[in-house]
Amino acid sequence: MIPCPACGCAARDGTHVHALVAALCEDDADRALELGLLDPSLACAACGDACRALRETARAQRASALAARERFRARNARLQHRQQERDARRKPVAVATTAPALPPAAAAALARAKAKAAERGPR
Repeated sequence: MIPCPACGCAARDGTHVHALVAALCEDDADRALELGLLDPSLACAACGDACRALRETARAQRASALAARERFRARNARLQHRQQERDARRKPVAVATTAPALPPAAAAALARAKAKAAERGPR
């Protein structure tokens, strides 16, 4: 049986809650969470109002912090998604690396001009 470090209550049915309050008094948030800090049904009927207020304040603060962390993660995911969309829009359009094919008539005219130039010889 662990007496409550906040109010001194020694009720047997509140042992788990007393361990939770002890973790809060030691500023051990991880252990308090493991012991059920976020469970609103966890209570000791014999503990005083100050003890209940301590647990409720810690529960509200932790719930607020967890909600803020979730909002932060959602915001970062939104920003990353927007950046990816922006980057996709900014990608350069693929440019053809080869010259476009000449129409048949132009290709024939070019071939005739080259042949005529070759007949004249180098200058």
